[in-house]
Amino acid sequence: MTHSFPVTVYYEDTDMAGIVYYANYLRFIERARSEIVERMGVDQNAMRAEGRVFAVTRVEADYLGSARLGDRLTVLTTHYAQSPVRWVFDQKVMRGEEEIFRAMVTAVAMSTQGRPTRLPAEIRALIRPAAQS
Repeated sequence: MTHSFPVTVYYEDTDMAGIVYYANYLRFIERARSEIVERMGVDQNAMRAEGRVFAVTRVEADYLGSARLGDRLTVLTTHYAQSPVRWVFDQKVMRGEEEIFRAMVTAVAMSTQGRPTRLPAEIRALIRPAAQS
């Protein structure tokens, strides 16, 4: 299933030429991932209180075009469990039908002490394993 997350480009997202600053695409896709977790019913504050958090360990990104001030974008995300610890997100930023950015992001579950841990059971139950992706 593909998750869709709308983004509007505001002045604060752009450089002096009115073009989205490259690092802000990472912010856009982070927001989309956070929305997915929330929609799954996972309370990240409760997770942290229990000593478990998510951390991004890898981002592979391609900049294919430029968004500009006022553009209406959509972040499309598909995701799967690569292992009991790793959660992979395939994300695209679209302006209409044009793909302007794409990234493959790997996140892991870890203890607040920095040790890898299994993804929460409620997430493992809701996401498909890599073999089915």
